[in-house]
Amino acid sequence: MGEIVNLRSVKKRLGREAAKQDAKESRVRHGRTKAELANDRLAEARRAALLDGSARSDPGRGETGE
Repeated sequence: MGEIVNLRSVKKRLGREAAKQDAKESRVRHGRTKAELANDRLAEARRAALLDGSARSDPGRGETGE
């Protein structure tokens, strides 16, 4: 005689496994590594520093630009 199982729990387990597989495929398709994210943050910081260093100051105008 077979083991008695709760069909609801089996269905939930199978659903979780399917969701885990979908998430794994999505990470591969759309995900970026930590190194890629860090590189993007570094490039953004360099870009911002370059723009801040290139800002012109107009001695005839005040802080508000009026």
